[in-house]
Amino acid sequence: MKLRSALPALAALALAVPAAAQNDTQAETAKMDRGEQKLAKLLEGRVAGEPTNCVMHRPNARLYVIDETALVYDAGSTIYVNYTSDPESLDDHDYLVLRNPTPNICRTTQITTRDRGSNTFSGVIFLTDFIPYERVREEG
Repeated sequence: MKLRSALPALAALALAVPAAAQNDTQAETAKMDRGEQKLAKLLEGRVAGEPTNCVMHRPNARLYVIDETALVYDAGSTIYVNYTSDPESLDDHDYLVLRNPTPNICRTTQITTRDRGSNTFSGVIFLTDFIPYERVREEG
């Protein structure tokens, strides 16, 4: 008899767990969508070129994170996007630390992240190819 009285509670619990997991998934999807939307807006009016292993590091270029989406290397006329091997781990609240003995940023460049608030180590970024995006030139 005790099992019968526990069945409604177990059924309610079984229904609640997937709903909570679904809410978490929806929140993660919305956050990822924001990153993808931000990247799409940044690349508006640009066309992708051939992926490359390295980009020349320029003093006036900016390397930054789009949360859970990609690393962006803004070299002015060309924007390079690196989706990394694990874009979900990218956090725009972290700052990047490059250990690079060469004047280029390549797939083999060692990049770690540190938390802005506590300045503690927060992760390692493994790069993939850089995809260059250049503005579409209008003819005429």
